[in-house]
Amino acid sequence: MRGARFLLEYSKVEETLRRENIRSTIVAFGSARVRQDGPGRHAAWYATARAFGRIVSERGGALDHGHGVRDNVITTGGGPGLMEAANRGAFEAGAPSIGFNILLPHEQRPNPYTTPALTFRFHYFAMRKMHFAMRANALVAFPGGFGTLDELFEILTLRQTGKMGAAPIVLIDRAFWTRLIELPVLVENGLIGEDDVALIEWADDAEEAWAVLARHGLGKHDPNLPAQPLGAPAGQP
Repeated sequence: MRGARFLLEYSKVEETLRRENIRSTIVAFGSARVRQDGPGRHAAWYATARAFGRIVSERGGALDHGHGVRDNVITTGGGPGLMEAANRGAFEAGAPSIGFNILLPHEQRPNPYTTPALTFRFHYFAMRKMHFAMRANALVAFPGGFGTLDELFEILTLRQTGKMGAAPIVLIDRAFWTRLIELPVLVENGLIGEDDVALIEWADDAEEAWAVLARHGLGKHDPNLPAQPLGAPAGQP
């Protein structure tokens, strides 16, 4: 019955998002272990993710101004930490936001800021990943661990191979990411090309991240445009 369970996990989310007129999303990834009052850079990262969620929600089309259609709705893995911060920013802007939670051995409870009707709990990582990518107009990755890296490289691979449209990929805190991942090493060894490195853009705060997205046209919310998010390859729903 695994096939039936896949179908149910796909259909429930798809039907709900259509019913709520959510046409496109901005996916925010980041560590579940970061705390608002945590050590080191934790507080700064949390504040940036929170501000980003608010800015995107206010300027990107997630608020309903009588048009019905919602664009660039903040979407996270639904857990604590930086996911919570991004959902919290959307909540404070009065906008809906999505939480794609998942059952884990050490149970990850949905954070309190995702919109209840848009809070889902997956069994399969694969189906969760698909829903992250399907409506994504952009991926914004805050510092994180294995899960964040997994999702980041998943989206990078989809972009590299043309399985995903021209959705920008923005990494927050350039100093952190360039210390963690030395992409030039892959270029020097002929494992990726310079154009692959160019898939990544950088920002150090919420306003700078929004400026990157705005350059890609994400602030131009038109309810009359066809339902074709940047994350979907041309010709695919």
